[in-house]
Amino acid sequence: MSSDRRKPYPFNQIEPKWQTIWDEHQIFHAPNPGEKKFDSRKQKFYVLDMFPYPSGAGLHVGHPEGYTATDIIARYKRMRGFNVLHPMGWDAFGLPAEQYAIKTGQHPAVTTRENVAKFKSQLKRIGFSYDWQREINTTDPGYFKWTQWIFLQIYNSWFNPKTNKAEPIETYRGKNPDEVRLAYVADVPVNWCPELGTVLANEEVVDGKSEVGGFPVVRRPMRQWMLRITAYAERLIDELEDLDWPEGIKLLQRNWIGKSEGAEIDFKIENQDAIIRVFTTRPDTLYGGTFLVLAPEHSLVDLIVTEEQWLAVREYREKTARKSDLERAELAKEKTGVFTGAFAVNPANSKKIPIWIADYVLLGYGTGAIGGVPAHDERDLEFAKKFDLPIVEVVQPTRDEPAIGFAGEGVAINSPIINGLTSADAKRKITAWLEERGQGKRAINYKLRDWLFSRQRYWGEPFPIVWESVPDGRHRKHRALDETELPVVPPPLEDYKPTGTGEPPLAKARDWIRYSKKAARETNVMPQWAGSCWYYLRFCDPQNDKRFVGEKAEKYWMGGSKPGGVDLYVGGTEHAVLHLLYSRFWHKVLFDLGYVSKPEPFQRLVNQGIILGEDSQKMSKSRGNIVNPDDVIEQYGADAFRCYEMFMGPLEQMKPWSMRGVEGIARFLARVWRLIMSENQAGQWELSPAVRDVNLNKAQQKILHATIKKVTDDIESLSFNTAISQMMIFVNAFTTAETIPISAVQTFLVLLNPFAPHLSSELWENLTLPGQITEQAWPGYDEKFLVEDEVEIVVQVNGKVRDRMNMSILAAEEELKTAALALPKIQELTADKQIRKVVVIPKKLVNIVI
Repeated sequence: MSSDRRKPYPFNQIEPKWQTIWDEHQIFHAPNPGEKKFDSRKQKFYVLDMFPYPSGAGLHVGHPEGYTATDIIARYKRMRGFNVLHPMGWDAFGLPAEQYAIKTGQHPAVTTRENVAKFKSQLKRIGFSYDWQREINTTDPGYFKWTQWIFLQIYNSWFNPKTNKAEPIETYRGKNPDEVRLAYVADVPVNWCPELGTVLANEEVVDGKSEVGGFPVVRRPMRQWMLRITAYAERLIDELEDLDWPEGIKLLQRNWIGKSEGAEIDFKIENQDAIIRVFTTRPDTLYGGTFLVLAPEHSLVDLIVTEEQWLAVREYREKTARKSDLERAELAKEKTGVFTGAFAVNPANSKKIPIWIADYVLLGYGTGAIGGVPAHDERDLEFAKKFDLPIVEVVQPTRDEPAIGFAGEGVAINSPIINGLTSADAKRKITAWLEERGQGKRAINYKLRDWLFSRQRYWGEPFPIVWESVPDGRHRKHRALDETELPVVPPPLEDYKPTGTGEPPLAKARDWIRYSKKAARETNVMPQWAGSCWYYLRFCDPQNDKRFVGEKAEKYWMGGSKPGGVDLYVGGTEHAVLHLLYSRFWHKVLFDLGYVSKPEPFQRLVNQGIILGEDSQKMSKSRGNIVNPDDVIEQYGADAFRCYEMFMGPLEQMKPWSMRGVEGIARFLARVWRLIMSENQAGQWELSPAVRDVNLNKAQQKILHATIKKVTDDIESLSFNTAISQMMIFVNAFTTAETIPISAVQTFLVLLNPFAPHLSSELWENLTLPGQITEQAWPGYDEKFLVEDEVEIVVQVNGKVRDRMNMSILAAEEELKTAALALPKIQELTADKQIRKVVVIPKKLVNIVI
């Protein structure tokens, strides 16, 4: 007997066989409207995974969890008669490939190509039903040409507050369109990592160091491209409502946008013409404002700081530059700050108040300045106590509690204009008073900041922008390239190391930079987010070289009655905020400009839980607990791997990996194989003689239809673990049967197919059933077989259980009594005995008293 026979079933032969068949015949290709074999009568279903970054490490068992869930849905929906779009691609720009290029000199494109090949082979080995004809790669010039094209649409647009949407820049009637473009240039404080030579997003900085490499990060102002996402803040909040997303994710998005209603108040700086504008949600506490605090980077600091305070201010700013925004905003940390030496005037009472700088005030939130009201704000109170600043109570609590430190709403006190008013009425009255005097106005503020969209890297999409000299010879002005000049491809470099000057690596390519005698190319590149903002659209029409997505393809695959186009989007919670927010922003701009038909990209969102190592810790190289799916598949097969990923527990929950669990699932699949196949004396598998063309008995009909109903309902609700449990119940029930009806097995294999496609395809072929299993319609169940028309009756003699019997639920007491007394066991026990009475409890028991 060969070593293959020692396996519980020959998955190592079956799985490569069916993967080759699916590949050669392109079984899972979804034709577009107008293409051959497209069936317009079918309803579409677009199911999408958050496409991966192809790292050099390849997959671990946590990655395919979401992919397996979407594959089950895709296979199920095809059997339900849908046109299913289920694609896969690669979010392949990124810092790791560039860091590898810096170390080795190997071009990032080569590294990326190798990593993609590894990822793709691993995914194919798991048997996912992707339409590989639609494969995309964000580093492919044919793809990023359209990323650059979308950037140009954003650059050439502005947000019209009157129409509440983006419009072509030509419709703007102001003097300087650059002031309102949705893509613009600004000098902003950024997280600069000298070692990596690039700007990092806040989420890429951990404890003041880069997430990649652990290098020191400092804050410094730099010229950056920005996207005006704040213009869409209100729509990004409001239009969440009709999406089928987890409430927790919607809340994360709303909190990130951070809408606040209040007032902007102007404080005149003493002995200066300038003012400091402060946003507050509590204008009713204005009389309690005893100091102002500016962010250390605020542009007014240099203007107002006195000579005596200059050194202290400079040192404090340098310390602040080494902290991340997260560290600065930490509530528990000790408050620090420096007095600027300058004063401002409180517009409510005309009192002179000092102006400080402190790191807990962020330039990126509000106006970068706050009015300190220490009696009614915890952070301001800590600050005032530390630096001995005045504390004035201006809100009286309505309950018996101290006024100092009270941050809730109450009644205004020590505030002449609004004394005695509730906080709500006081806010309205003092805001109106400020507006009348030209010292303030009603305002809505958002925590959301405009999107810092440039990176000082090599491996990213170059901007389709050039900088041209203007007549004065001292300045340059940006302009967009013509669409016919796309794609703009990164030039080859001799080395990819940071310049050390703050200039991006592209600055080294002198010939490439020189666009013309008067113009030079932009040397920053786009962030990795860019390619992932719109990839779901490209999947609809990936071969189109005339348009980023064809109109017919977009309207079909992104169509439907709901606002979102993708019917099901599955991915990790780590992308719960930024990726989703950025994608929605880009999509809304394209929608406003008439390029797409729906206002939202993703209708239903599901986040899979993290799979932990067997030690219940997050998988990582340092812990040595990473499990490679290739090893699992080698030992147990891809179907066992797929089924175990889904059997571990609810999709959204965190759960630990267990090889013993995989072994248990492998045994279940082996039982499925042996239900239909048997091994002959020569050690060869052949169809089991127990499988015959016979009718199902009543009990078999019931278990079959119960399984159809349960598996169908569970797939629809993504409860894959309980669907597998029900299929185990089915197999256990039929394993003990003397004959196994082929019709029951046929239906069961269709139910199993989305979960274990290789095994079910092989068994379908072995049964010589018509057609391919992938072409079969999903079975329906008949409620009549699920009706409970019988009940088990316990039969007792003198209160002790002696037998059981199945009876109709409609059986009368006399029928139950007669049937119980006719049972052979009961007849033996009651022979020659006087039966004193028979107690009958309908649908439960019969007790014979002798």
